[in-house]
Amino acid sequence: MEFANTAIRGLVHFSGPVHRDSRGFFSRTFDAATAREAGIDPDAFVQDSLSRSAQGVLRGLHLRVGHGEGKLVRCSSGAVFDVVVDLRPTSPTYRTWLSFDLDGECQNSIYIPPGCAHGFQALTQPADTSYRINRPHDPSEDLTIAHDDPELAIPWPLPVTVMSEADRAARPLSELADRLALVRATP
Repeated sequence: MEFANTAIRGLVHFSGPVHRDSRGFFSRTFDAATAREAGIDPDAFVQDSLSRSAQGVLRGLHLRVGHGEGKLVRCSSGAVFDVVVDLRPTSPTYRTWLSFDLDGECQNSIYIPPGCAHGFQALTQPADTSYRINRPHDPSEDLTIAHDDPELAIPWPLPVTVMSEADRAARPLSELADRLALVRATP
């Protein structure tokens, strides 16, 4: 398993070989030693979650204010267009976003550091996305940013077919200054 740092400090892309044969494939999806080498404490993860999305579904952009949460995200089956937005006020890449194609064939993953918003759109029918999270969920820290915020101008690849009510009601960054001031994660 290998890792590559990205333009956003703390956002790490993991990949590794996928061994294919007549049965299908085998791939290592997590390696504690590689995570440590990338500066991520593998023992800090406290929760694993899985979402299944139909093609075109858009989830996000989600952020935890306060100390935030770090999460390792992987599309275990299907494919997603994954987006990370740096919302750490002291970060040199503040309000910068990067996108990744995560898919079940490559089994690549990204580690999203605290203070970064995250969202994705399912490119296939269905797409299963796995999350390994380093803090218990606290609903009082939830913040959702509009996926179509003109300041971010994220080019989602497909028409949006379904969103949660909370995601549809999300506001743009320009209207969230009071909540964004609660982001304490450091880059």
